[in-house]
Amino acid sequence: MTPYCELSKEELLALKEELTAQYEDAKGKGLKLDMSRGKPSGEQLDMTMPMMDIFNGHCDMTDEQGVDTRNYGCLEGILGARRLLGEMLGVDPEHVLVFGTASLNVMYDSISRSVTHGVMGSTPWCRLDKVKFLCPAPGYDRHFSITEHFGIEMITIPMGEEGPDMDMVEEYVKDPAVKGIWCVPMYTNPLGITYSEEVCRRMANLSPAAEDFRIYWDNAYCVHHLYDDRQDTLPELLSMCRANGKEDMVLEFASTSKISFAGAGISCIAASKANLEWVKKSMTIQIISHDKINQLRHVRFFKNLDGIKEHMRKHAAIMRPKFELVLDTLERELGGLGIGSWTKPLGGYFISFDSMDGCAKAIVNKCKEAGVTLTGAGATFPYKNDPRDCNIRIAPSYPTLDELKQTGELFVLCVKLVSVEKLLETK
Repeated sequence: MTPYCELSKEELLALKEELTAQYEDAKGKGLKLDMSRGKPSGEQLDMTMPMMDIFNGHCDMTDEQGVDTRNYGCLEGILGARRLLGEMLGVDPEHVLVFGTASLNVMYDSISRSVTHGVMGSTPWCRLDKVKFLCPAPGYDRHFSITEHFGIEMITIPMGEEGPDMDMVEEYVKDPAVKGIWCVPMYTNPLGITYSEEVCRRMANLSPAAEDFRIYWDNAYCVHHLYDDRQDTLPELLSMCRANGKEDMVLEFASTSKISFAGAGISCIAASKANLEWVKKSMTIQIISHDKINQLRHVRFFKNLDGIKEHMRKHAAIMRPKFELVLDTLERELGGLGIGSWTKPLGGYFISFDSMDGCAKAIVNKCKEAGVTLTGAGATFPYKNDPRDCNIRIAPSYPTLDELKQTGELFVLCVKLVSVEKLLETK
């Protein structure tokens, strides 16, 4: 196909007329689809329903240590849940605290605790003139919303194929006002890439000026592979930091939200014992214990890491055709036109699409006018400010294959139409 930039003004005008007619026809189809979030589909959630039968009838509600999960106590979470999530992350259960349904809440609490009470005895951030956070972008919009909510200055760190620009990270952490960095290290949101071993090595060897600097390692997609024979691997950061004598520098987060039930899973933080004691100090005031019945339910359903992996193969069987359908549509309709590029992830929940500069907002708006809601353009950057206005997050998980086919066709149509309009501005 001829790249659009090589077309004459007359050819572009003719193409615009043709694409506009197709777009008006698409608007008349009455589509109503929401792809703004990476939600598991109903089919995925149905696979976990047998978990709800775990306690049917008379059942022993004590864990392996004799803890009655119906009662108060066991603030750190039952041993089986700590071991299960620890296996998932590659850390010992003694380094794991189990929380409620969502890791996002744990991350919010960690930032809030740092703001109001400081990190392990350091000055509370609310008493400092300036607090800054490093934000690899494109990245997870909810991370950025947390730091913005607390008035923390966000510094954009460009993402490459191997992860964040570590030259910039190493330079910025020399500033004592820089207190942390957000990271989704495996199948990143939205790029779908995995940090390279070299990036992880440099991350674990950071020498921040701030003693209360922490790496917020949100390992949300550590078991979300799409293929058995092609899987990204990620070094275990806590042990890498420990080997460098910097064990306290990392806080790792994860949950089963996209493994069992979204909004009804279990979550955790994995960290050094000193960090965990700091967290528990406020937890003892905040809560008596989290939902241990749900923890036991998860332990008895999955049993161990092998059980999680087998369950995730079933997820992959549902997710893989959806990713492949979107990627095939992008390649077939946009390949060679020079008006977009996209990632081809081996796992996770997202595909990242980059349009021509200055086109992302218009593409998202046109999709919405035709009945398809995407993540807002700019959301993957701090302050929702994509300096190039080009990044769009595609979330293929929730729609059916038929809905996804319609959505994909509409999306590429909008990309083509907006790109033609953009090119005509310079002709």
